[in-house]
Amino acid sequence: MSEIQKFGTDKTAIYWGDVVEVLANHIPNQSVNLIFADPPYNIGKKFADFMDKWDSEADYLAWCYQWLDLCLQKLAPNGSLYLMASTQAMPYFDIYLRDKIHILSRIIWAYDSSGVQAKNHFGSSYEPILYGVMNDKNYTFNGDAVVVEAKTGAKRGLIDYRKSPPAPYNTTKIPSNVWQFPRVRYRMPEYEEHPSQKPIALLERIIQASSNEGDMVLDLFSGTFTTCYVAQQLNRQSIGIELQKDYIKVGLRRLGIQSELNGEILTPMVKSYQKPISSEQKRLWDDS
Repeated sequence: MSEIQKFGTDKTAIYWGDVVEVLANHIPNQSVNLIFADPPYNIGKKFADFMDKWDSEADYLAWCYQWLDLCLQKLAPNGSLYLMASTQAMPYFDIYLRDKIHILSRIIWAYDSSGVQAKNHFGSSYEPILYGVMNDKNYTFNGDAVVVEAKTGAKRGLIDYRKSPPAPYNTTKIPSNVWQFPRVRYRMPEYEEHPSQKPIALLERIIQASSNEGDMVLDLFSGTFTTCYVAQQLNRQSIGIELQKDYIKVGLRRLGIQSELNGEILTPMVKSYQKPISSEQKRLWDDS
């Protein structure tokens, strides 16, 4: 499709169309506080009617650099960018962006592989996330909103004798750059039919840490619209961009924008995800 369609309101909006065209013509410059970009990885996955494979790595990178340059124009002076990519492509993005933004963290999202991944080399059980800001002296970071348990203080109750007077270790801390969240799997309550759906918990940490209530959050490749869903729950504004009709329908339903599209009633593509899950299965997911 070539014509851009917009759904929703200025507070929660969905754009159906090409990401470069939407960025260039529909998003004002310096209007976005937080961008989350989880593009196709160029590894041959099928997303509805789209095959995630370019003719060459050079073609793929040229396309990515095009929308990345537009992203930087859209970020507010105190804005933040989180970029996901394949382990193969991330070094190119890191080098490309390091003299355009201030890179604060190189994050590893680690998860259980849930089966055989490779037979002739070491398989991958993580995805990299590049976190950068426009101005390293003025950016949003709400550390208190994303603290996690500090096991030394919370579990062991040790005393730090280096302090004067000695005091117990802290029971919480800001997370490191290695994040442990299980992948979204079939029959999990949040599951939608998508080959690389990102977990709610992952986006909660990003949005809580790097935006405030009322801020504008932009997701360039929305898929199941988890970013916009979490932003909505956390009282942020959001814009989601998506090219595939199947996922537009997910976003319209999930964000409560409308219940039908061109006469089609919008229902979950896979209904079994709503079935109750056992406490044992939930424990396995939580531990993975």
